[in-house]
Amino acid sequence: MDGDTFWLEGIKYGISDVDTPEISEPCCAEEKALGEQAKLRLQSLLNAGAFGLKAGLSDEDKYGRKLREVYRGGRSLGAQLVDEGLAHHWLGFKPSWCG
Repeated sequence: MDGDTFWLEGIKYGISDVDTPEISEPCCAEEKALGEQAKLRLQSLLNAGAFGLKAGLSDEDKYGRKLREVYRGGRSLGAQLVDEGLAHHWLGFKPSWCG
């Protein structure tokens, strides 16, 4: 699990509307630190109560994750991570988290 990936009932999900910093192969120490923060924050958000999953344009990514937007109370949890500086809106490419 990282800031935009989680497991639910044996299925691996990727949050489709955001990109978070990498933990396993970061480009710099800043990216790794932010990635760890994003991971912990996502865990906290998911554990805070019931949430819904909404399918997007693509069902699955190249990593085998089911791509879904995650919502609670009509608000995207991914957008919340963006608002908190722990994610970027997904624009089809991975922007740099370094410097």
